[in-house]
Amino acid sequence: MGYLFETHLHTSEASACAVSGGHEVARAYHENGYSGIIVTDHFFNGNSAIPRNMPWKDRVDLFTMGYKNAKEEGQKIGLTVLFGFEYAADGAEFLVYGLEPDFLYANEDFDKAGVKRMIDSVREAGGITSLAHPFREASHLYGFRLFIDTDAIEAVNAGNRHNPDFNRRAYEFALDRGKLMTAGSDLHSADSVTCTGMMFDREIKTSSDFVAAVKEKAYKLMLCGEEYEYVPKNYAELK
Repeated sequence: MGYLFETHLHTSEASACAVSGGHEVARAYHENGYSGIIVTDHFFNGNSAIPRNMPWKDRVDLFTMGYKNAKEEGQKIGLTVLFGFEYAADGAEFLVYGLEPDFLYANEDFDKAGVKRMIDSVREAGGITSLAHPFREASHLYGFRLFIDTDAIEAVNAGNRHNPDFNRRAYEFALDRGKLMTAGSDLHSADSVTCTGMMFDREIKTSSDFVAAVKEKAYKLMLCGEEYEYVPKNYAELK
């Protein structure tokens, strides 16, 4: 028994690629037995649905709407909803955890910070970063080997389940470098919940709770309802 958390999802309020809004997403996760979710919409430097020709505060207002809608629904149904975002730069994507929207309001043009300043600023503010789906093959992803300064690696992503090698390589990448690991669904539609995420041994209520539990490695990585089982590259030779 544990507390299942989604750490990677998108809402239609802020992510151009998503089709479900925050209220709907929160209900779907609650119905599938999750204790909580972290809304990680694509930031302004990624596949964002937010117009670029607006004042910074107005952009952040719109960007956080999916999170706010999900949180509103979560408070009604008993689902913890935390804030995060997915930052894109230099051919890679990074999941940012442990912060609140106030961080973005106070850091105008943060989308132009670049990878090093982004990671350092998040860490200084008490948050952590996880390199998202580092071995996924896509035209916009090409720089993963350059970015090993993140606190964690997304070792399990449900979007990779049809090519298990992507997750295996990500897990191995994290293992070899002594990195923390995260797992998430990369959900874009409320009808696609896969029971993938992180199972914690204690209740997570705040962003600080999440960061502390990850740093303490008090979690299991889950893929489609089962604990993820790492299969080494030379598994065939070992049999």
